[in-house]
Amino acid sequence: MVHFVGAGSGAVDLITVRGAKLLGEADVVIYAGSLVNPELLKLCKEGCEIHNSATMTLEEVIAVIKEAEDAQKTTVRLHTGDSSIYGAVREQFDELIELGIEYDVCPGVSSFCGAAASLKTEYTLPDVSQTVIITRTAGRTPVPERQSIASLAAHQATMVLFLSTKLTEKLQAELLAGGYPGNTPVAVVYKATWPEEKIFRCTVDTLHKTVSENGLTKTSLIIVGNCMGDQYLRSMLYHPTFTTEYREATE
Repeated sequence: MVHFVGAGSGAVDLITVRGAKLLGEADVVIYAGSLVNPELLKLCKEGCEIHNSATMTLEEVIAVIKEAEDAQKTTVRLHTGDSSIYGAVREQFDELIELGIEYDVCPGVSSFCGAAASLKTEYTLPDVSQTVIITRTAGRTPVPERQSIASLAAHQATMVLFLSTKLTEKLQAELLAGGYPGNTPVAVVYKATWPEEKIFRCTVDTLHKTVSENGLTKTSLIIVGNCMGDQYLRSMLYHPTFTTEYREATE
């Protein structure tokens, strides 16, 4: 059996209870060494066989899994954050299906959730943004034309950008071209929830300058939007004039 486990956003104690249990029971662990906190490997049992996928190809990962299956061992494929976001898991699933190897998925706390917690920010504020766009800037990995940053920026929604820290000059230009005002709040969160986390606040106009001056090149999330501003409407959910299934309006 193969368990795909989301390691969480960085802090060791942000792996799920289920994920920690699976990690502790595994005979073989293949972890994303460039991103997963290595402290999590302390949860592995004595004698667990550990592989760093940062130095491996897809074919090598599958070969390790197949060898473990042939020996009737349990494998954990440990991905950063939640494996459903930029985890390159679909190609692994398809290989396992072709080999007749069973697998399941244990969700994790994505870094975009970790960043919101660190920023003490709600992405979906009434009358500001009720939509969160999770995307990336086109680089070596292309982005479908309809999903360009400029096209998405036209919605003025909260935008969370992965894998874009090396491309901020291009990103800034596209955000402005798409319609975000230059004074729109931006936060760049380096290694969200890790002990070495750093937060840099700026605006769309000063994004590239901020990233460059602070030497940020990777493991950073960029959050764009007025959800980090001061203006919003109070939610009706807890408003005394609002009747819900569970309580009557009191005013």
